[in-house]
Amino acid sequence: MLDLKTANNIVNHIIDAASKRSDLKPMTAVVVDAGGAVIASQRQDGASPIRVDLAKGKAHGAVMMGISSRKLGERAEHQAYFIQAMNALCNGSLVPVAGGVLVRDESGVIIGAVGVTGDTSDNDEELAIAAIEAQGLTPDV
Repeated sequence: MLDLKTANNIVNHIIDAASKRSDLKPMTAVVVDAGGAVIASQRQDGASPIRVDLAKGKAHGAVMMGISSRKLGERAEHQAYFIQAMNALCNGSLVPVAGGVLVRDESGVIIGAVGVTGDTSDNDEELAIAAIEAQGLTPDV
């Protein structure tokens, strides 16, 4: 189970790491549980309000489909209608670009996902991976 303390630690790690880098735009991070419900969320000063929904969509889509948002994006290139149908079923809360990373426990079970947005998708994903690993959990991209 992904508890509140761990979720807050992940979000804090992302925001703290981003604040130490001058090359990043203002970041937003969201952590969802294995059912897709938001546990924790933060938006840096200067990040646009839509960023919370974008980060949630990356995390939510990943946990609902059981694959990272990067893989969802790759799948969308070959199966656009399928991803569009899944997005409709998720009420528009599926963002198929990198930055949504699954969180696995020591047994390999998916316990949630992290969504990060604000800069390039690669940088978003990099921050998510580091924050998950800092908690002793396994990121799945």
